[in-house]
Amino acid sequence: MKKITKQTYLDWYKDMLFWRKFEDKLAAVYIQQKVRGFLHLYNGQEAILAGALHAMDLSKDKMITAYRNHVQPIGMGEDPKKVMAELFGKVTGTSKGMGGSMHIFSKEFGFYGGHGIVGGQIPLGAGIAFGDKYKGSDAVTLTCFGDGAARQGSLHEAFNMAMLWKLPVVFIVENNGYAMGTSVGRTANHTDIWKLGLGYEMPCGPVDAMNPIKVAEAIDEAIQRARRGDGPTFLEMKTYRYRGHSMSDAQQYRTKDEVEEYKKIDPITQILDVIKEKEYATAAEIASIEKDVKARVKECEQFAEDSPYPEPQQMYDMVYEQEDYPFIS
Repeated sequence: MKKITKQTYLDWYKDMLFWRKFEDKLAAVYIQQKVRGFLHLYNGQEAILAGALHAMDLSKDKMITAYRNHVQPIGMGEDPKKVMAELFGKVTGTSKGMGGSMHIFSKEFGFYGGHGIVGGQIPLGAGIAFGDKYKGSDAVTLTCFGDGAARQGSLHEAFNMAMLWKLPVVFIVENNGYAMGTSVGRTANHTDIWKLGLGYEMPCGPVDAMNPIKVAEAIDEAIQRARRGDGPTFLEMKTYRYRGHSMSDAQQYRTKDEVEEYKKIDPITQILDVIKEKEYATAAEIASIEKDVKARVKECEQFAEDSPYPEPQQMYDMVYEQEDYPFIS
């Protein structure tokens, strides 16, 4: 695995703080009805993306996930201004404002969505990996989904075929404990989701996903296995979301005290503590990073505000490739 250095810690802090503040801004503008539809935020789960990016080769590896999907394409290289604009429904967005919050997509940077169908991305991720293997590439696809999606039958079909064909895919369940609002313990007679891999003799295991180092180590091992042609791995990232499933979630299934308890092991705070302890940055330098993050978020918001909405004709151009489609007057 690439060495974890002083710069790694500083980059992790800067990136995770930006992702957190970016989504805090989305929550604020959602209340103002500038972002419509559903909004699912990643607050608390940032260590998974930070660790994954450290292990990935972004020149060829790919990622696909569910609808909690705003910060992943940013981490992989997409312009955050375009992501913000997409959430605002503006023409300057990643999909010209046609995808919105749940369907961020960036083929240019190897990010394949953003999927609203629960568990729908699991076989798709295996399919992307199949394509790479078929073409002779040693690229690996990270296929992420939530603990609720782990109960989908498509997971078992994808696991079986991925093992049978030794596909270069890393299956990652981001277990934040509650899916949409039902605890893991109430959805099955077992709470160790990673053990689902045992039925397919797939290498699998749990990971402390509040710590990006643990995440990076586990994903690096899985990626190297896939690159060697030895097939998939299934990792259960044990994490926690601080906000509700979506902005409309009343969160009656947990207490405020529980949330506060998990905030004591916040991944961003953990990294900042190491930076301070090892004197990787002075108080002034940390303050400068935080000021820069705030300015970047403001820039993204201003870009989205100033961008125009798409013209109505764009909707037809997106749906109908044939210009003289006979059923449109």
